[in-house]
Amino acid sequence: MTLIDDQRVRELAAGFGVPPAVAGQLMAHTRPCVYLVPLDEVPPSLRDRTRPAARSGGLPALPEGTDWPAGKEPLILSIDCAALPRDALDIRIPPDGHLLVFSDIEYPPDSSAVLHVPAGTPTREHDGTYEIDGDPTQVTVYEPRTLYPVAGLTVDEDWRDGTPFDDAADGVLDRFEEAVLAAASGGTRPGVCVQLGGFSDPWDMPPDEGDLVLLAQVHGQAVDYEVFTLNLIVGSRQDIADGRYDLLQYEQQC
Repeated sequence: MTLIDDQRVRELAAGFGVPPAVAGQLMAHTRPCVYLVPLDEVPPSLRDRTRPAARSGGLPALPEGTDWPAGKEPLILSIDCAALPRDALDIRIPPDGHLLVFSDIEYPPDSSAVLHVPAGTPTREHDGTYEIDGDPTQVTVYEPRTLYPVAGLTVDEDWRDGTPFDDAADGVLDRFEEAVLAAASGGTRPGVCVQLGGFSDPWDMPPDEGDLVLLAQVHGQAVDYEVFTLNLIVGSRQDIADGRYDLLQYEQQC
């Protein structure tokens, strides 16, 4: 659940001189999301009651007898599903256990995977080593970083279509939109981070169109400060809800 209500939206609209009907149009084109950020990027108003919900990088805890996914792509994200804010998303993910995301963030991935490890499953930490023609090889392992959840809002980039504002007023709508989205996240909207759900914020064409919705958006710098890519994972609502992660689609933008 986000930290903004209709009354606060009306107050912000009045402050920017935005008509109530236009403010309502913006809110009608929003979708909730959860940002995953380091503790120092959690808004101060939320910091004292937050707890970890994810980790970027590191090594995966895989079920006994389960090998690293076949493509040997790096682990970029581990999500503790039970630690996410309840009712903060409009897509259905498991209520507990961990989602593990494997993908190449430095180059377009040849093979990516999302795995769900149910709560209570016996696991072991995989060391990421394997052999190629008898020679030992190491999967890329990124330095682990603990991430904390911040509920927020995203908005469809086309939400302004049909508003009575002309091009000269775009600056007003830009500031109003940013104020609403910041308020929904406790006062500060995260920038470079991991985002679960909501509308994507792509650098190129959005992959979440038609029947596809965003599961996760991962900035390369949220995993490794030297990686300047945007990595998007999309699927149908039904496939995500059913845990058909083998049907997900991956796109890298740079």
